[in-house]
Amino acid sequence: MAKVMKDSLGEVSLPDDALYGPQTQRAVDNFQLSGQTMPWRFLAALIEIKRAAAQTHLTLGLLDDTKAQAIIKAADQLLADKPLAAFPVEVFQTGSGTSSNMNVNEVIASLAGNGVQPNDDVNMGQSSNDTVPSALQISVLAGLEKVLLVKLNHLIKTIEKKAASLEHVVKTGRTHLMDAMPLTFGQELTTWQVQLEEVEEDIRHAIKRLAKLPLGGTAVGTGINAHPKLAGGVCVRLSERMHIHVEAHDWPFAHMAAVEAPLAASAAMRQLAVALTKISNDLRWMNSGPLAGLGEISLTALQPGSSIMPGKVNPVIPEALAMISAQIIGLDSANTIAAQSGNFQLNVMLPLLAHNLNQMVDILAKGCEHLADKAIAGFSVNQERVNESLDKNPILVTALNSEIGYLKAAAIAKKAYAEGRPILEVAKEETDLGEAQLKDLLDPRKLCRPQDE
Repeated sequence: MAKVMKDSLGEVSLPDDALYGPQTQRAVDNFQLSGQTMPWRFLAALIEIKRAAAQTHLTLGLLDDTKAQAIIKAADQLLADKPLAAFPVEVFQTGSGTSSNMNVNEVIASLAGNGVQPNDDVNMGQSSNDTVPSALQISVLAGLEKVLLVKLNHLIKTIEKKAASLEHVVKTGRTHLMDAMPLTFGQELTTWQVQLEEVEEDIRHAIKRLAKLPLGGTAVGTGINAHPKLAGGVCVRLSERMHIHVEAHDWPFAHMAAVEAPLAASAAMRQLAVALTKISNDLRWMNSGPLAGLGEISLTALQPGSSIMPGKVNPVIPEALAMISAQIIGLDSANTIAAQSGNFQLNVMLPLLAHNLNQMVDILAKGCEHLADKAIAGFSVNQERVNESLDKNPILVTALNSEIGYLKAAAIAKKAYAEGRPILEVAKEETDLGEAQLKDLLDPRKLCRPQDE
């Protein structure tokens, strides 16, 4: 069954049970490109804006109580039920997101009844050009603060705990993938922790920028048809309801014509992806083997690693994280291109940004959780293998430089490596230093913290 409705362009045929209206249907007919619809967190933010606008217009005397309460009730119903079928407009649509804005306006009006009109009442004092970038910023802000930072902090704490448990376990350091001076596992893992803490700072800075919304700017930033108190009232209500801090930008033109705040969030998440790649690759290298690799650690065996080689187990979680990171970097590149598409008073790739940034939040959050719980928390150190490599590490001779000079130390290192013998043995033969002094100078634990000597 179908029903016929009218908009400013004429009649449109819709499914009989559709909650949306003719403008949404036109978008469904026009944009059948990917089948990917807008993320729920973005739609929920847009619904919250409509709800807060109705409340604000009621207090300003611009919307009667019956219509305002009907809009609020309809918004609450949508937020509770999450009827995704009511929002069929896909990501690749008009660049302003007008189709999604009207989709929300029409669904709220349909549920509200009581003569509520999608354009005149639900969209009062608004334009897609200020509500869509605002919903974009709110959705990403909420995702970063309530989802990603929670999981990132969990990862950081997991690394911190693991580092503390391995604080005094010494291993061979590596630069250029070649043996270097020793350090502890605790020092190596704490480096990951500090990396992630610095990324966390960048994410928090991006959140502060996202908090300034262009609401009230309406069509081009001038605020035509919007009450001067609308933006402030909406932001107060959004902050209270969503437990986030948002405020009206003092120059809404800026966050309509340009998307620097979302791009800053994208860049921070790209940085996180880069850090996660480094951590994942370190884990893969340390776990490599078990016989022909480094074999320093054993990651938890989660699944068979080969369909043909029995007994093979692969570092599946670090590999999955590396793929997530590649996806994030690709999405950030798309976001960079999208950010360049601000023509005069409006960026025209807002739906793409909303889709990409929310996807980045979600997969990074899940990736952080998986890395923490399924890789870092449970790996064990192969102490015998670590000690063997450490004892024969020719680079330990560096500690003798001040006693015997660089060239003599280099000769000892080459001989120890060529003969596969510990540095201590060769140094006893090639120098007049006593065994006790050599043991003290070559003690790997002391070499990890020379500043304490």
